[in-house]
Amino acid sequence: MGNLDLNRRELEAQLSDLVRENRFTIAVVFPLVGAVLFVLSHEEILLPPWLAMNPLLVLFGTAVMRLPLVAGLAPLVDRRAGIALLAVTAYSYAIEYVGVHYGVPYGEFSYQIELGPMVGGVPVGLPVFFLPLVVNSYLLVLLLLPRAGRVLRTLTALGLVLVVDLVLDPAAVGLGFWAYDGGGVYYGVPLSNYAGWVLSGLIAVSFVEWGFDREELGARLRNCEFALDDFVSFVVLWGAMNVYFQHWVAVALAVGLSIGLVRTDRFDFVGVGREQPERG
Repeated sequence: MGNLDLNRRELEAQLSDLVRENRFTIAVVFPLVGAVLFVLSHEEILLPPWLAMNPLLVLFGTAVMRLPLVAGLAPLVDRRAGIALLAVTAYSYAIEYVGVHYGVPYGEFSYQIELGPMVGGVPVGLPVFFLPLVVNSYLLVLLLLPRAGRVLRTLTALGLVLVVDLVLDPAAVGLGFWAYDGGGVYYGVPLSNYAGWVLSGLIAVSFVEWGFDREELGARLRNCEFALDDFVSFVVLWGAMNVYFQHWVAVALAVGLSIGLVRTDRFDFVGVGREQPERG
């Protein structure tokens, strides 16, 4: 067991070093390149057919942008946290399957392109897309409201999850990732989608709240300068895509998220390219 713990710590340290040394590339370059490729694919110009909206490339790029979150949380994933993350993963598959086939709770929708391998109409890589929306929102709330009680913390994180989806969904629909039957009043997205997210987000946030020790998680966030870089990637990519589609309400919400990130002092656009020691 001692050797396993040592090997795990060594791997965690190596991953942290990799992320720290490549922060700007991961958190800014990757989402900007992704935005350019999405626009070129949508406009059907310059890119060969095999590259336009290539599902494996989409999954790979997303996984790379998730590395800061993985490296930030990895030292805190014990048995309880692992169970919580597995539960959210299983839940995400289950509710997405029900949503695709029965229109509950988000409303009738279907994927228009494959986001990596698909099983039963659901992307195999769904947790790579779903979990960070919830976890990043929860982490940002911990930093912004460190003294909030459990109820306030959970409800605020849920509200932030809804804001995140208000940024994501319009651009994803514009790109043709998925579509809602009959469209919707919010840039092609029906209000039923957000009613569904109240349910799915609350359950997912509650698992995260249960699984992680808040004090340990808060200390890790304060000491790990790149812990929210994945959230920055999200704002850069989907904020840019909403500018492209002229979804100005979604753009304003993305700006609001960026203000929250700036207030946490976790991401410095000037200093991100320089190697920075972990905060002690």
